[in-house]
Amino acid sequence: MFNNMLKDTDTCDVFHLDPAKVTALKRTLLAETTVSALAETFKVLGDPTRVRILDAITRCELCVCDIARLVGLSESAVSHQLRILRGMRLVRQRRAGRMVFYALDDQHIVHLFEQGLSHVQERTPAASVPPGPAWSRRSPASGSHQVRVRQTANAGTGRPRT
Repeated sequence: MFNNMLKDTDTCDVFHLDPAKVTALKRTLLAETTVSALAETFKVLGDPTRVRILDAITRCELCVCDIARLVGLSESAVSHQLRILRGMRLVRQRRAGRMVFYALDDQHIVHLFEQGLSHVQERTPAASVPPGPAWSRRSPASGSHQVRVRQTANAGTGRPRT
């Protein structure tokens, strides 16, 4: 009786094996190293803080100070998350003097976000998921991000804020 209560509804009622299909598909499955790398990428993308950071930098290239202000974290916490994202090649940095700006690494990351956002929006009532304007702000031809130029300087020093 206990076994009947635990019956898995995602299994077949009758065991049937199609050896030709299984053999053909087995040759096309991803290599173990590829599976591990892909799983690690999704694991990194599975953190809400990192998703918020990535969402911010899809809109334009930003420095740590701006990202921290946007997502409500300390600069140290943002730097830590950016280090993880850089290690997974999800973001890239660009140095301009003493400033370091961050942007998504390439179009593949943009496509991952587009697909994920589309999936979430189709399964969630429209009122609870705001549209993602980040995708409409990219230049499709160049794939480049809008660059925000910092005009703020440290008070009295004339140097850019870091």
